[in-house]
Amino acid sequence: CHWPLGAVSRSMEVDGRDFFSSPPVKTVRFGGSVVETLAKHKQGDSGDYELLKHQLADPDIKDAQIINWLQEFRSCVTQLTKDHEQLIYTVLRLPWVGRSQAVVEEYMAFLGNLVSAQTVYLCACLKMVVSHFTPSRFPPLVFVSSFSTSRFLVPILQENFPFVQKSSRTLECYVHNLLRVTTYIPSIRRDVLEVIIGMMLKLDVSASRADIEEAEENTVQNQDPTEEGLFDMDEDMSADHPSTTAVMAHPVAERLDTLMAVLMAYVKDVCHVNGSLHVERTKDLYKDLLSVFDKLILPTHASCHVQYTLFYLCSFRLALAEAFLDHLWKILQSPSQPAVLRQAAAGYLGSFLARAKFIPVLTVRACLDLLLSWIHRYIDSQDSSGTQAYCDISLHGPFYTACQAVFYTLIFRHRAMLEGNMKKGLEYLQSLNLERVVMCQLNPLKVCLPSVTNMFAAITRKYQVVFCYTIIERNNRHVLPVVRSSAGGDSVTTNTNPLDSFFPFDPYLLRRSGQLIEPLYQVWEELADTELLPDKTGRQGSREDEDDFLCGETPQAEGIVGMTPNSYDSNLRSPSSVGSPPISFQRPF
Repeated sequence: CHWPLGAVSRSMEVDGRDFFSSPPVKTVRFGGSVVETLAKHKQGDSGDYELLKHQLADPDIKDAQIINWLQEFRSCVTQLTKDHEQLIYTVLRLPWVGRSQAVVEEYMAFLGNLVSAQTVYLCACLKMVVSHFTPSRFPPLVFVSSFSTSRFLVPILQENFPFVQKSSRTLECYVHNLLRVTTYIPSIRRDVLEVIIGMMLKLDVSASRADIEEAEENTVQNQDPTEEGLFDMDEDMSADHPSTTAVMAHPVAERLDTLMAVLMAYVKDVCHVNGSLHVERTKDLYKDLLSVFDKLILPTHASCHVQYTLFYLCSFRLALAEAFLDHLWKILQSPSQPAVLRQAAAGYLGSFLARAKFIPVLTVRACLDLLLSWIHRYIDSQDSSGTQAYCDISLHGPFYTACQAVFYTLIFRHRAMLEGNMKKGLEYLQSLNLERVVMCQLNPLKVCLPSVTNMFAAITRKYQVVFCYTIIERNNRHVLPVVRSSAGGDSVTTNTNPLDSFFPFDPYLLRRSGQLIEPLYQVWEELADTELLPDKTGRQGSREDEDDFLCGETPQAEGIVGMTPNSYDSNLRSPSSVGSPPISFQRPF
């Protein structure tokens, strides 16, 4: 029943012995019931209608009042057509999050009834729920899972994504809740991952490796040593408030670190059930992430960290790593793919083989066999073309990046290939016929990164596999007439990175999420016993804390998300006769 104007309804337990164990519940009502108010409004009397909206907008509205109103709205939901849009929007603005469980459950029931009877309000309801993804870490998602499809929900999730300048906490909550949505609605997971990874890539390329390292170095230099460790006594520090030693000095890197930790935790949770790998769930997630990789990550030049999501996932099972390698290989050797993507795939292939500890030597050798077989066939096609081959990156870009992938892989993995049985290892390296590759007319040593060619030359000379220094010295003396940049046009030959190369699995710099990567990662081990070619540019040797021998020769991002610099009109100019050998190293899951 409804109390008259201004009346107060008190709900108390009168037969108990303690009348004051809990405060009485009050509901103050002005005007008639919702049904009566709607009827009057239809007849032209809008007094109670406006009064109803005013009461719903009261900032001091109590839980009991909200529940009573919502129950009445549910009883007449079929009457709440689009004519009552402003009234519904007032209800959608009710402060229900953070209230009692009874309010939350009643509100969810109301939303469910409303969109079932009046689908016109579906998008408005979804937007309202998604708006509570921040700062709340656990908003109710049952409504989202019950009444949404990717057609309506995904655009709303994208539109409501917080600006990348927002705090780490805000971004963390939103991404956490987006990932929770995928557990309710698996069919939209790929789309949701695209939304999340697309935003993370924007963060990634706006924080270059050099900027992050500089910020960390400056912080260390400015730190007062007397303050170190003063507050380390609290061992119960919440995970939501990480210690200052875990916080990145670069603000963008700090946000990205937070999101990478959330995403990799999600990957682990999806793939494991009671601590054991669930093969089918892992395969499904791999397929979704690989699709996002092809669409967003592979074409993005010089991202530093986001790609490690796949690196981490592939560590769960060798078949995943081999499937990823096989996927990259197919892109590289396919003449129908744009040259820009083929070159990017070669960079990923070499970097993954070099850096992933979980890839065994047998798999590395299988990959090298495929790469060298393709490279030799490419050289054959040039030798049989009847024309003079010359160093042209726009024409032979995929070939050069494939060669660089081979050189880079051998630099990192030659020790593992030789240990145990040096004789057999050397016989294998000899069988690759690397001498023919470095001495061919296309002259790959001319365009690969000098740091890569110099280290490759030092290692291959030590084991007497191939002698590169004569070619390197000749390249240094003679300037080729034209070396076209893969970005289009002619470039001066003093460019030390004409391939626009970058190694996507260079050292991981983010601290908290990096704890998951560290045990899986092959760091650069200085070759103390290797005589290197003197570097005439004065960059010989490595910095004390440098993991990589590249020493800054890889390019840095310029703060935008863009395609790998290259020329799309060269994508079909590689010889069409050069295809992949009929060999595959991919093994079934």
